[in-house]
Amino acid sequence: MRSFCLGLGGVALAALALPALARVAGAESAVPAVVQGAPVQQDTNQPTQEQQRGLEAWLAAFRPRAIAEGVSPAVLDRALQGVTYDPEVIRRDRNQAEFTRTIWDYLDSAASDSRIANGQAALARHAGLLDAIEARYGVPKEVVVAVWGLESSYGTNRGDMPLVRSLATLAFDGRRGAFFEEQLLAALKILQSGDVTADRLTGSWAGAMGHTQFIPTSYLAFAVDFTGDGRRDIWSDDPADALASTAAYLAASGWMTGQPWGVEVTLPHDFDYAQSGKRVQKPVAYWQAQGLRRADGGDLPGQGPASVLLPGGARGAAFLIFGNFRAIARYNSADAYVLGVGHLADRLAGGTPIRAVWPREDRALLEAERVELQQRLTAAGFDTGVADGKVGPNTIAALQAWQRAQGLPADGYASIAILKRLR
Repeated sequence: MRSFCLGLGGVALAALALPALARVAGAESAVPAVVQGAPVQQDTNQPTQEQQRGLEAWLAAFRPRAIAEGVSPAVLDRALQGVTYDPEVIRRDRNQAEFTRTIWDYLDSAASDSRIANGQAALARHAGLLDAIEARYGVPKEVVVAVWGLESSYGTNRGDMPLVRSLATLAFDGRRGAFFEEQLLAALKILQSGDVTADRLTGSWAGAMGHTQFIPTSYLAFAVDFTGDGRRDIWSDDPADALASTAAYLAASGWMTGQPWGVEVTLPHDFDYAQSGKRVQKPVAYWQAQGLRRADGGDLPGQGPASVLLPGGARGAAFLIFGNFRAIARYNSADAYVLGVGHLADRLAGGTPIRAVWPREDRALLEAERVELQQRLTAAGFDTGVADGKVGPNTIAALQAWQRAQGLPADGYASIAILKRLR
C-alpha cells in the first residue's frame, strides 16, 4: 500500500526501506549565533534560496504534466501557490534509523498490554460502526482495529504535516522522485474531488494520511464514503470512513471471510524445515498429516493452501499462514507487520499470547551484516541475487540450500550464528 506510516508499520521495517518507522516529531530549530564576528547560522528548517528556486522550477515543469493527468489549472493554482521546500522532510528521509529490532521485540510492542487495552476500548466505543463494517466487507472488526492500532495508535498519531508541501519536496528531491510525483498527483486529485480541503490534507512526512495511513494512490483506489455524507473523510476525528476504507482495501486484496490469517503451530520433531517458507504451499490436510498441530494441541483450522512461517527460525514460534496473510501483506509487505496485525487482532478477540519461547539471546543483523551474509552465500555457490541487505525469498532459498549442505535445519533464518559460520 505504501512505504511509510506513523505507527509500527512502514518505515520501520527494514525490508521495506521504507520502512522504517517515520515518526511525527517536533522540528529542530537552529539557534542563530550572536557572538560578535561569528556568522549567523541558517535556520535548518528554512530552505535556502537555491532549494526554493529549484523547487519552483520543478513545479513549473510539473504543472503541464499534472494538467495532462486531469488536474485542473484552478486546483493547481490553489494547491501550489506559496508551496515552499521543506528541509525537515528531506532530513527525515535521509536519516531513517536502520531497523534492527528482532521479530519478538516487534511483536511485544505490537501486542503490548496498553495496545491491547486501548484496542479493546476502541472496539467497545465503536461497536455498532465496526459491526456494520464487518457485515459489509467481511473483514473481522478485530483485524481492522489492529491495523488502526499499528498505524496511528487508534487515531492519536495521524500526522499534521501539509501533504502537498511534503510530496512536492520529495518529488523534486528525486531520490524516489517518480513515486512521490505519483503521490503528489493523487493528492491533487483528492483535492479536486472535494473530499478534503487543502488545510486539512495533512499526514506523515512521507505522505501517509489519516487514521490508517493511506497513501494518496491507495486512497483514490480504495477509500469509501461509509457515512454517506458525500466525502471520503479519513482525516477527521470520526474514524468511520477510514476504518471502512481499510476493510474495503483488505477485501479488494483477497480477504476470505471465515478463513484465519494464520495460527501458531507446533512442529513434529522430525519436521523437514526445507518445507518452510511462503513459497511452499500445501493443503491443510497435508500439514495435519505431517504432524503439525495448533499450539494449544488442537487440529489445524481453515482450508488450504497454507505455508509454514518461521520468523525466528527453528528455535522460535512457528505459524501456519493462509491467504489472508497475503491480503494483509498488500497493506504492508513486511512479515513482521503482517504478524503484528494478525497477532494483535487475535489478542483483541480474546486469544492468548504466543506460546513458543523465542531465542531472545539473539540479535537482529545490521544492514552491513545482511549484505555480508548475501555476499558470502553467493561466493559459496548459493546465489542470493543482488546483495542489497534485504532478506527476501531469494536469500532465504539460498540460505536454506546452504543449510541443507551443511547438515543444519534448513529454516532460512538469517542469524548472527549463521553469519559467523559462513565466515
